[in-house]
Amino acid sequence: MKNQLNLRFFFIAFISVFLFTSLFQNLFAQEVKKNKVRLKVDYFKIMDHEAYFNIKAFSRIDKENVDVSNIELIIYNDLEDEKIKVGSTTTNMEGESKFILTSLNAIKPDSTQTYNMVVSFKGNDLFKKSSKSISFKDATIKARVITKDSLNYISATLTETSKDSALVDQTLNVQVARLFSPLRIGEEFNYTDENGTILVPIEDGIPGVDGNLIIEVVLKENDDFGTVKAIINAPLGVPIVDESTFDQRKMWSPRNKTPIFILIFANLLILAMWGIIIYLIVNLFRINKI
Repeated sequence: MKNQLNLRFFFIAFISVFLFTSLFQNLFAQEVKKNKVRLKVDYFKIMDHEAYFNIKAFSRIDKENVDVSNIELIIYNDLEDEKIKVGSTTTNMEGESKFILTSLNAIKPDSTQTYNMVVSFKGNDLFKKSSKSISFKDATIKARVITKDSLNYISATLTETSKDSALVDQTLNVQVARLFSPLRIGEEFNYTDENGTILVPIEDGIPGVDGNLIIEVVLKENDDFGTVKAIINAPLGVPIVDESTFDQRKMWSPRNKTPIFILIFANLLILAMWGIIIYLIVNLFRINKI
């Protein structure tokens, strides 16, 4: 009898340990399945327009980078003694989001006039929590068109805003905005001089709608200042006629610009179908009365 009780106790203990181990393994496996979200944050400033962060969220799953969509990201201003929430944003289907700063006055720099920001993800059932820090200083580009010896130039000056001091030996790109990719003008590398200034000639014969050129001066992906851009509208191009037929009544136009013959044909088909239906209904009533 005693041996039977010991056997039963051993059997129950074995089953309990097995169930507990299986449950623990399942919970551990679910925890392991969570992947880490990786965040990429870039700072952009367009002079006299807006400043914003371009955020990209992705995860390394099965040795491939996969976009992480529809997750909420919290943006903080990281100060020496506290973190202040600035706002939140949600990634789109490509795992991207653009968080616009209403003004740089909405955030505060540290004692070195450096803005320290943190983009944070709290985690969910699929992904672990994650965060990404970014630091930058405020830079200003002042650009204008000048004429010298009958030639047109872009003159641009780059300064550090907080100190109002020239930024020397920095590369500025000068380009004309285009639909697909910008047209670079000037040298490949335009370095600022001791006054933080570049002078780039504007070539003749550049086409522009109604003769207008949209010229951009860009400090691109700088480690200290991010990407800063100044935009100038200059009537210095060769006038071209906009031959786009998008707003005309063409097959590829918007719905309100549908070609007339398609509207007439479609309406005639609808009227004909309703006519046949009404004719059949009338005949059914006639047959019913016979």
